Amino acid sequence: MTAVDERRITQFFEEFEPPEGFTVELLRGDIVMMAGPDLVHNLIVAEVQDQIPRRRWTRLQTQDLDIVNEASEPVPDLVVAAPGALPASGRLLPSRLVTMVVEVVSKTSVDRDYGVKRSIYAAGGVPVYLIVDPIMAQCVLLTNPVGEGERADYKGQEKTKFGDPLPLDALGVVLDTSGFGTLPDVKPHRWPLP
Repeated sequence: MTAVDERRITQFFEEFEPPEGFTVELLRGDIVMMAGPDLVHNLIVAEVQDQIPRRRWTRLQTQDLDIVNEASEPVPDLVVAAPGALPASGRLLPSRLVTMVVEVVSKTSVDRDYGVKRSIYAAGGVPVYLIVDPIMAQCVLLTNPVGEGERADYKGQEKTKFGDPLPLDALGVVLDTSGFGTLPDVKPHRWPLP
């Protein structure tokens, strides 16, 4: 993709008005539109947010991120940053200011959350990416981002089953996953790859 194409896509994306009840993300030049999330999804996001102390961390739901050198503006389910790190205003939060992003997997987001977003967040240098998966009843904690562009990835990967404690060392928090709900009657998937 050329720089001109990238600017046109970004300009179109900024002016695009999604239908009511839908959210949109720009992921490597592709505009992805999603319907509103399941109740299980929203409850998990709220549960994770409530366990991260407000006095030590800023917790933002659905904040657009700016990934340098990427035609991407992902919108994680939860963004965690140090309070003093944030700018005074703006639609896009630079990924370099973010300590952790959280994505809660839905029936239609499995491949994006485990695949392209993993690479995008690593390329943006986000130190911690937490995938909470109510389909497989597991959390996947990704740390130590390396690389650039589509080849970027996380070197560290830990899986934790729902019900087990999940240490989030970067935040100084141990996440209690016992209250996370699951999505029944959804076909299991193959992620994360070893």
